[in-house]
Amino acid sequence: MDFSTTEWILIIAIFVWSGFVRTAIGFGGAALSMPLLLLIRDDPLLFLPIVAWHLLIFSSTTAAGRLKHIDWGFVKRSMGWMLLPKLLGVIGLISLPARWMAIFVFAITAFYAIAWILKRDFRGDSKWWDRGLLVIGGYVSGASLVGAPLIAAVAIKEVVLTAYRDTLFVIWFLLVLIKMAAFVIFDVDLQFEWALYLILPAAIGHFVGLRFHKHLIGHNAAEVKRYLGIGLLVVSAFGLWQLLATAH
Repeated sequence: MDFSTTEWILIIAIFVWSGFVRTAIGFGGAALSMPLLLLIRDDPLLFLPIVAWHLLIFSSTTAAGRLKHIDWGFVKRSMGWMLLPKLLGVIGLISLPARWMAIFVFAITAFYAIAWILKRDFRGDSKWWDRGLLVIGGYVSGASLVGAPLIAAVAIKEVVLTAYRDTLFVIWFLLVLIKMAAFVIFDVDLQFEWALYLILPAAIGHFVGLRFHKHLIGHNAAEVKRYLGIGLLVVSAFGLWQLLATAH
């Protein structure tokens, strides 16, 4: 963690942003922060454990008081399709070079960004389409923690709006728990100390996000995602260019 003062300021700001997005829209804390963090240092295994710790803490504390609002049937069904690809994704994250995984994260994030800009979702009328999204989302989640938009696209069809965010929080908790267990098995540094240092910025974003969530559900969420997508596409394109330019 030998970062300059400027880099630390940026990292703190990114974790505020991560906590805000996760709570405000129910997903995207990793998808909208990992590309920014990788611009500072292109090492997913450095930042993913920290993001994972925060997700475990804030998703559990938020959903714990709303257990009656969680669609446990959807949790069970979705996890059944995501478990194996999730494990395969974790193996890929640990075994593949850090640069490859950084490129993978930027590419997937750019795909989401373009979809949000064009106001296209991932919905389909077939159950097999939904299952395919869960399988792909599970793998991407295992490889990078940015599979949330695919999984959320299926949840929005099957889960009532009042239970949507809290149901997703339970799913994120279970998926991240699997990833953290794999990190322990493969002796990956869990960065617990740095997760504690950065929990305050994430908490600030989290509590602001709680207030914004109440405001957002009464407005056009697609338009909000469109503006997020524009910024995210710029970041992802710059990150891919930077990685590819320094590959030679």
